[in-house]
Amino acid sequence: MHRDDRDDPFDDLFREIERMMNDAIGQGNVDVGFEDDAGFGTDTHVDVHETDEEVRVIADIPGVEKDDIDLQCDGKVLTIGAASERRTYDDRVTLPSRVDEHTASATYNNGVLEVVFDQADDSADIDLD
Repeated sequence: MHRDDRDDPFDDLFREIERMMNDAIGQGNVDVGFEDDAGFGTDTHVDVHETDEEVRVIADIPGVEKDDIDLQCDGKVLTIGAASERRTYDDRVTLPSRVDEHTASATYNNGVLEVVFDQADDSADIDLD
């Protein structure tokens, strides 16, 4: 398949789709297995939802056990690490606003991780004497 629409505003998009299709077709039997050093990048989707009271991070992390997930937060960035025999995952999610990392609660069910933080209080006023 070859296109020649040089003035088309969607040319870059079509070119990328064409490249992906050619890669898939050119490889014939595409192996959908996972290699030992493969990350979760293609399997993982992360959503971040913010309200006035909380920040909620939802990540698809299939194929790992709950005990193999490591979460860390400094109030601005949530680091998600996970490992199984076949995969490793390490991602840093920049949060849309500062959170109180000490209020975090997390659940992991059927490959879906959900972490909820309370919004951090505004900075304290400092009186000048």
